[in-house]
Amino acid sequence: MRIPAMILCVLAASTLDGSPAVSAASATTEQRLDHISVVKIGHGSPVVLIPGLGSPRAAWDGVAPMLAKSHTVYLVQVNGFGGDDPGANLKPGVLDGIVADLDFYLRREKAGKVRIVGHSMGGLAALMFARAHPERTERVMLVDALPYFPVLLAQGGPMPSADQIKAVAEIMRDRVAARYGKPMDGASIKSDVDGLAVKPESRVLMEKWAAAADPRVEGELLYEDMSTDMRPALASLAVPVTVVIPWTDTPFGRERTLSFYARQYAGAPKLELVDIAQAGHFVMLDQPELFADALRHFVAQ
Repeated sequence: MRIPAMILCVLAASTLDGSPAVSAASATTEQRLDHISVVKIGHGSPVVLIPGLGSPRAAWDGVAPMLAKSHTVYLVQVNGFGGDDPGANLKPGVLDGIVADLDFYLRREKAGKVRIVGHSMGGLAALMFARAHPERTERVMLVDALPYFPVLLAQGGPMPSADQIKAVAEIMRDRVAARYGKPMDGASIKSDVDGLAVKPESRVLMEKWAAAADPRVEGELLYEDMSTDMRPALASLAVPVTVVIPWTDTPFGRERTLSFYARQYAGAPKLELVDIAQAGHFVMLDQPELFADALRHFVAQ
């Protein structure tokens, strides 16, 4: 429910200074496709990890080594993030491309049924994969993700019309993309970054990741995220869905935050809500041990 700050952060993310993230997975062979690249580590039952908007696969560095002890872990990175070349992601249809590439890759790997974990926009992609390929999805974990991003624009009032949402999405896409190639100045958006994480060290990582992301890809994915409504598909999902919900004492607290997310996923027949206290949107950075516990429980089911 920290969405206004989230939106402003996305609009300004490309102005942040820093350097491309370096992940422990970087030393492993990377398989590159049109829309994503994948690093495979570990052995055992398969788990797919998809980071959120602007984030590299390094977002999962706190849990990937733990998972790899007993699972085959597929670490996804969207082309254009983490300092990568954008590949095919400068054209519309990035979300569909992510799903299609992941399906192709997992089929080639003969991975079988997978557990998919997605953060934020990565959670939306995970939902899309589960809808398109239910026979190949064991269960899904959505980390502070929503089935329809624009609900955050309502802010307790009436829901904006489809035309209003489209207009806002277009403005946000164009503003983000327009920052490509321009000088970076992070001072003006520090307060927006603060709203996405509790710990100062978490915000430092977020700034570096944002600086390494191609704003053209970020803008297009933001537009597609705002244009994709997965709520009608929830009722038909055959796979279990776990939603990880971070919260802080202010401004909403636990009960209001949980109530909000429960309403958004009310149509899902097999739903589990897991809340983690004193964490921002990047819950895996703010509360790594509690998040790791939630992930262990998820993959053990």
